[in-house]
Amino acid sequence: MTMVIFSHGQESGPWGTKIRAMSEIVKHCDYNFNSIDYQGISEPADRVKKLIHECSNINESIILVGSSMGGHVSTAAAQTVNAKGLFVLAPAYFMEGYEDLTPPPPKIPICIIHGWNDDVVPVENSIRYAKECSAMLHLINGDHRLTDNIDQINVILRDFLLSFTQ
Repeated sequence: MTMVIFSHGQESGPWGTKIRAMSEIVKHCDYNFNSIDYQGISEPADRVKKLIHECSNINESIILVGSSMGGHVSTAAAQTVNAKGLFVLAPAYFMEGYEDLTPPPPKIPICIIHGWNDDVVPVENSIRYAKECSAMLHLINGDHRLTDNIDQINVILRDFLLSFTQ
């Protein structure tokens, strides 16, 4: 069996709109899932430690899913937790003042979704990261939160998850 672990962004919670919708797709694909609660933890490095700790007790294959800072956190933890896939939304890569903290890409399948109208994380950051690691990149007509794009995201997530069963 495979466990999908969600990591939310800095301003959201573990069961926001996107995560609830994506969890339905995960269940439909017959995977287990969990969403980590990072509320009250502002430092990315502390969130990475929490994710690694949470994954240390999982005896299944792991696919990490993260949004914004959660995308950064999932990417940073991917190698350590031996994830077999990484699915990130508007990941906080190459943020101004924190460029050196952008984690190196893990050598696993990576799918990045980013909205053209993101006013928090520049879309160019995901383009750069995807180019550096040959990740799948989906640029969609959305903003940073991507809440208007949930159906589109879920189709991409479903295809990504099913690629591990073929």
